[in-house]
Amino acid sequence: MKTIVPLLQNVPLFQELSEKDLLGLAPLFSLNKVKKGEILFDEGDQGEELFLIESGVVKIYRLDEAKEVTLALFSEGDFFGEMALISAGLTRSATAEALEASTLYALSRSDFSQFMEKSPKLCLKLLETTMERLRKANEQIYDLTFLGVRSRIMKTILRLSEQHGTPTADGLLINLKLTHQQMANMVGTVRESVTKVLQELLDDGIIQIDKKMITLIKVDEIKREIR
Repeated sequence: MKTIVPLLQNVPLFQELSEKDLLGLAPLFSLNKVKKGEILFDEGDQGEELFLIESGVVKIYRLDEAKEVTLALFSEGDFFGEMALISAGLTRSATAEALEASTLYALSRSDFSQFMEKSPKLCLKLLETTMERLRKANEQIYDLTFLGVRSRIMKTILRLSEQHGTPTADGLLINLKLTHQQMANMVGTVRESVTKVLQELLDDGIIQIDKKMITLIKVDEIKREIR
């Protein structure tokens, strides 16, 4: 399992560990290869593992009266399920589904507890990470409550570009393929509204779309509008 050490070194949660610690931690991860559409865990399941993504995309969502609300999208180098490492007996607050064939590594709480006991810095990093994700969740709640549909869509595009953006000659490419329905599930609206707003942004030359992938051309203009 030494091969995943470079992957661990790029994960903020583990960056303060020495290479020696990472070499000891790496064998505790178990390899999971999942197919597109496979459910990793359901909301309400017992949470006992953190997941680290080597390749692929995972969607985190909840169902509200049969309507899907997408909370986050994670891709290569991201991790999720970290709440399982903090306290035993917690249940999953959302469902995790692979949006495409993915390679993941799982780490159980029981295996990880020995490292938390030896590394106060790691405990603090885990707490910092959890608090930052809570802050982002609160921001999403605010957006859904107080922002209009156009602003929510633009803010979501901006957030995705910060998390999954790749600089290109044309602008900032969001390295994810998203349908209009998937984006609608992220901003709490209907597919038709997403289609309308994206077309407006295309017409204004603010974004480009090619094969379901969005490139932000005028990032500053989006930031100005959603302030």
